[in-house]
Amino acid sequence: MTMAMVLLAACAAVSAGPAIWQPAAGHTQMALWPGMPPNPNTVPGAESVRTGTKLIGGKPVTGVTNVSQPTITVYAPTGPNTGAAVVVIPGGGFEGLAMDLEGTDVCDWLAPRGVTCVLLKYRVPSPPYEWRCDCRPHDLALSMPSLADTQRALRLVRAHATAWHIDPHKVGVLGFSAGGFLVAEASTNFKRRIYTPVDPIDKESARSDFALAIYPGHLTTDYRKLNPHIPVSKDTPPTFVLQAENDDVDGVNQALVYFTALKKAGVPAEMHLYAYGGHAFGLRPTQEPITHWPDLADAWMASIGIISRSP
Repeated sequence: MTMAMVLLAACAAVSAGPAIWQPAAGHTQMALWPGMPPNPNTVPGAESVRTGTKLIGGKPVTGVTNVSQPTITVYAPTGPNTGAAVVVIPGGGFEGLAMDLEGTDVCDWLAPRGVTCVLLKYRVPSPPYEWRCDCRPHDLALSMPSLADTQRALRLVRAHATAWHIDPHKVGVLGFSAGGFLVAEASTNFKRRIYTPVDPIDKESARSDFALAIYPGHLTTDYRKLNPHIPVSKDTPPTFVLQAENDDVDGVNQALVYFTALKKAGVPAEMHLYAYGGHAFGLRPTQEPITHWPDLADAWMASIGIISRSP
């Protein structure tokens, strides 16, 4: 089962929503690119928003598909501003985006902690993906709109740091499943030009200062070796990794292999593995101990100086 199947199952027996995903009142989307995005993707239809009847953590899941015009939505801190910002990257198997389960829910957690949450709606579907070998067979520089969107989002946050009251040295990424793969991809390919610069914003750095990969996928080949398109080095930012041992979508080896590579490179890293939790649980409450993972992430971000320590 792929993450795309999980998202489609969660949105089965759906009710159609607006043609374009819109944030709640008080938050405004802004285009990621000034014109046509580079490395355009091909979509089979118009952008579509659907909310399922299957409940996760007592609530339905809203999925977005056929995204060709990527955006960010900025959620300002509702607690004392720490100066930190996090680009949040939902999962969905590179075929859709779980915009609430792995998006707005995250902003509802981060904003009260004084963190500016920047929700990324990146382009999906992505170019063809070879699921059987769990690796990307194509050249990232030629055909990775999702990574281009992630790099652009990081640069855009830094370009607006003053206006948004953000410390440009405290900009992180947090992603789930396919979004967790993009976290690793952005953390290790920031020196690589994925697209031709389009304006002065692209002079900003695309390196995140910290990273959180939550039940990440596609980081291994044959579940044993690190995906060659994730070139971990000593310059990879400090990273928090979390996964459940019974993750039946991507498997716990995703976290194990990535964490091992980080440690070999001397990257400050913290990993948490739980016996139970499965996949695609987001921040929604369950009876499993893994449901308390945001407390661990809070403590880790405080330990590296991104947010203040709780009393």
